[in-house]
Amino acid sequence: MRAVSALPHEIIQEEHVRIPVSDGICLSARIWRPASSDQEPVPGLCEYIPYRKRDLTAWRDSIHHPYLAGHGYACVRVDLRGTGDSEGVLVDEYVEREQLDAEDVLAWIAAQPWCDGRTGMMGISWGGFAALQVAARKPPSLRAIAISSFTDDRYSDDFHYMGGCLLSDNLGEAGTMFAYATLPPDPAVVGERWREMWLERLDAAGPWVDEWLRHQHRDDYWRHASVCENYQDVCCPVLASSGWADGYSNAVMRLLAHLDVPRKGLIGPWSHKYPHLGEPGPAIGYLQELVRWWDHWLKDVDNGVLDGPMLLTWMQESVPPSTSYEQRPGRWVGEPDWPSPNVEPSVRPLAWHRIAEPGERGEGGELGLTVSSPLSVGQFAGKWASYNAPPDLPYDQREEDGGSLVFDTDALGERCEILGAPVVRLEVSADRPVAMIAARISDVAPDGAATRVTYGLLNLTHRAGHDRPEPLEPGRRYAVELVLNGVAQAFPPGHRIRLSLSTSYWPLAWPPPDATQVTVHAGELALPVRKPGEDPAFAGFGEPEGAPPLPVTRLRPGEERWNVSRDLVDYESALEIVKDSGTQRIDDIDLEFSRRATERYASVADDFSSPSGETVWTMEFARGDWSARTETRTLLSCTPREFVVHARLDAFEGPYRVCSRNWHYAIARDLV
Repeated sequence: MRAVSALPHEIIQEEHVRIPVSDGICLSARIWRPASSDQEPVPGLCEYIPYRKRDLTAWRDSIHHPYLAGHGYACVRVDLRGTGDSEGVLVDEYVEREQLDAEDVLAWIAAQPWCDGRTGMMGISWGGFAALQVAARKPPSLRAIAISSFTDDRYSDDFHYMGGCLLSDNLGEAGTMFAYATLPPDPAVVGERWREMWLERLDAAGPWVDEWLRHQHRDDYWRHASVCENYQDVCCPVLASSGWADGYSNAVMRLLAHLDVPRKGLIGPWSHKYPHLGEPGPAIGYLQELVRWWDHWLKDVDNGVLDGPMLLTWMQESVPPSTSYEQRPGRWVGEPDWPSPNVEPSVRPLAWHRIAEPGERGEGGELGLTVSSPLSVGQFAGKWASYNAPPDLPYDQREEDGGSLVFDTDALGERCEILGAPVVRLEVSADRPVAMIAARISDVAPDGAATRVTYGLLNLTHRAGHDRPEPLEPGRRYAVELVLNGVAQAFPPGHRIRLSLSTSYWPLAWPPPDATQVTVHAGELALPVRKPGEDPAFAGFGEPEGAPPLPVTRLRPGEERWNVSRDLVDYESALEIVKDSGTQRIDDIDLEFSRRATERYASVADDFSSPSGETVWTMEFARGDWSARTETRTLLSCTPREFVVHARLDAFEGPYRVCSRNWHYAIARDLV
């Protein structure tokens, strides 16, 4: 990224501004704005997240907010209530109070003398969720949003559940928020009240996974703040982006298909990163695109921001399997609309271990192929949402395929490009009332190496809908459909396209209560094939730019580790993840912080009662003779009938423990 210090506007920064909201508490904001905005008001841009503006996101914030402010905007970075230096407590995600606060914040921004009354919202992940959810509430000042790595469907397309299957990231992200929601404010900002505010947070704390496990089906809990319930609620223009290595790319295409507002979509090769910091590369000049977007919608500049394709995507070329990539080879392709007239489904019947050609009839009639996968299938699946650090992309699928039912095309005679969501339709039966299918599509090279391209999951009890699961009748046949994650991928001549079906995919997804055998009687694969032809003219994106980042000194190196192990004495298999950012000092405020997280997912042989997951976080902040540390641990295990949660929180001021709490819950499994 190129650091740009000479910007069109000189800026001023206000490090801690208290914003009152309607129930009487105050949220903490950092504001960057043009020095001239006191005399010449400008539009306001809000990023609204729980990840601590003063320290944990300070480096990232310092790149894009001063850059946008230097182009004529007042950028307001707000900590949610109960996080950072904001008052109150945070007890769950996307609750009604959170959205009311956001509306209050926008009204406050619009009323400031340095704001011209027009606002926008932007953000990635929680910030993208927040902007889309608030847009659906139609606050009067909000004229446009720019969102990255978000979803419009909180149940079916977030880290909680996928196809009705419980994701292990449900536990992983619960561990993250257990840690973040229990951190103290900075005494240098809030003064002597810091301890009172911290103890209030500690007293309100709890493992969020408990609440999420109590809603195993699509109910009103998940419908709240899911924009897919009524897309027409969104009335402002939307710039939506994500990456193929992320878990959130599907929502970009759904918004393009269902919104009725000016909209643009952008999907690169990236993991869970802003596009100007995108990994795997290439990263792009996203901040320049934001300036154009905001200039048009907030300053009425006629700059052609809606010209060209509605959707720009990175068409990925074939690569060998790897758990991380610095760059993904490919090219930008544009689609005039979505769904695109350039994409047509190619329906291929499943034959005996083959994916037949379109129009070809299966060999020998009924397939009658059975599969009962070991719990080890899934150890090379990677994370639901890649962060590209530690290496968390899927590895060579050949070991996974050994416990799966596999169908291959013949070697391709010509290049095949797909863009969109492949669909697998099956007629199946199972020998248990609860069963799942994981479907994976891989690019198989001539040497046999298999790179996973996309995948999908289906809890077969959810075959008629996620709000009305029904147990399977053993032996009865059912017609089911799996919609896989959308992707843009080129398969070269000489390669094969592989469909793999398994009955477990642990630890990416929690397995069924018992080992199951599924029989595939018939099926077909519908590939979204992009027609060959010339791509629309596109000049490409500029080089990534940003403001010079905040000076940070690393005092202790971090550690990243991703280990898969199998003990052939007691037959335990485990995935152990270490994410340690080391110790860093923000030089400007002389604040040191450390962050270490570990995750461990284990099972024994093919004992479907043995899977367990554990997340442990240690967070510490220090300045001079002041320090505060939290240690959080969440353990999730199971029986055939229950999920069992154990959680622990310990908090320390200096060497003294100021809080120690434990939780234990048993939650009935409901067809999961």
